[in-house]
Amino acid sequence: MDHSNQFLGTERVGKLMKQYAVPCMISLLVGALYNIVDQIFIANASYLGSYGNAANTVVFPLTVVALAIAVMIGDGCCAFVSISLGKEEVSAAKRSVGNAVVMTVASGLILAAIYLIFSEQIIAMFGGTVNAQTHLHSAEYFFYITLGIPFYMFGQAMNPIIRADGDPKFAMASTLAGAVINIILDPVFIFIFRWGMMGAAVATVLGQVATAVLAVWYLRHMKIIRPGKGDYALTGAVCRRTLVLGITSFLSQISLVAAMAAINNMLRKYGAMDPIFGQDQYAQIPMAVVGIVMKFFQIVISIVVGMAAGCIPIVGFNMGAGKKMRVRELFTKLLAAEAAVGAVALILVEFFPGQLIGIFGAANESTYYTEFAVKAFRTYLCMMIFACVNKACFIFLQAMGKAAESTALSMIREVIFGVGFALLLPVFFGLDGVLYSMPVSDILTFMVAACLIVKTYKELSVKGGKELQRRTHQWME
Repeated sequence: MDHSNQFLGTERVGKLMKQYAVPCMISLLVGALYNIVDQIFIANASYLGSYGNAANTVVFPLTVVALAIAVMIGDGCCAFVSISLGKEEVSAAKRSVGNAVVMTVASGLILAAIYLIFSEQIIAMFGGTVNAQTHLHSAEYFFYITLGIPFYMFGQAMNPIIRADGDPKFAMASTLAGAVINIILDPVFIFIFRWGMMGAAVATVLGQVATAVLAVWYLRHMKIIRPGKGDYALTGAVCRRTLVLGITSFLSQISLVAAMAAINNMLRKYGAMDPIFGQDQYAQIPMAVVGIVMKFFQIVISIVVGMAAGCIPIVGFNMGAGKKMRVRELFTKLLAAEAAVGAVALILVEFFPGQLIGIFGAANESTYYTEFAVKAFRTYLCMMIFACVNKACFIFLQAMGKAAESTALSMIREVIFGVGFALLLPVFFGLDGVLYSMPVSDILTFMVAACLIVKTYKELSVKGGKELQRRTHQWME
């Protein structure tokens, strides 16, 4: 065992949480900023407004598909590298990185080609045909974002690999550099050049290119696992192992796409039946508003996931060392911290929805836009505390080696409940049913998560710890 990591088993749990969670939180928040920054500047451009916001909401799930593939390769390679280095098999780690680079480049080019060939069908699938103006902006934004897909995927996939090589600060800095470029160029392209949706997309793509270039530079200067020419030749066993280790990350992202597709289409369908939003000039408002609400939720979840993911090394070390009571203490502190984040977010959405929607250009819109936005914030996110605790539970279970339970809980939340209620509730409650789908899903998921939390506490007791430790060692093999 590496004695330099011994402090993970002796240092105060609270101090370790701060030390490990902050860089992870910052990286995830910066990653979330890309699409959110676009939406803020688009919303505040009077010539784009809610039509541009709706277009952004249409395209967003398609970037999540790219992210799902990228994190499957990147997180899988990160796990492969960590296991290989633990076994002192540096050559296997190098092959994994080389194969991951090739898989990322190939999948990025293939996905971009599919998007370009089937652009009209894909835009329609995610609700882009709500009205002519939204469709026009969606098509323009989608085209330029698609050109950047290979760069976006490469940067996202290499990020966890850079962390596995022992440089989390560079991984964070490369992502931050891309986001800063996007933030600087967005107002220039949108307000000065008046390039509209093209300007927002080009600013985003240039930021993604910068992150990808920095990742390429790092690959050529890796500290431990710099791959040689022969390591880039695809090996079936290495590719399979990498993808299997990353499948949970893929499923957690791709399930969101299914939920967003269902929500967007229900907003389009039942919005058309609404006496206000059934009018062509207001038809884009529900999709634009819910997209904004989901972006705020994404910011909160980035904090939540960062806190939980930052605890993974601490969980792994202490489980391996048999210090189950420290793992139990960590679980308790994490759940409390996640609930606190959810409580703060809940206060914001319930008491300050007008101010939140104002950030996204409400001053340029009709009163119908503001009224629906306030309602959406207060209804859609009213169970934020449960949502945050649920997400922490997913990740902690995975860190303990309970990948099957973690994935099952995630699928129940995002697919069975997330998609199911988004399709079912509007039948009875119309457009409001879409807003109810989120809190209902979070409440029911928490009921399932609570059972797993109780079970986990029992397993982390003195009596149940030995069996859990044995299963954890099996999972790590």
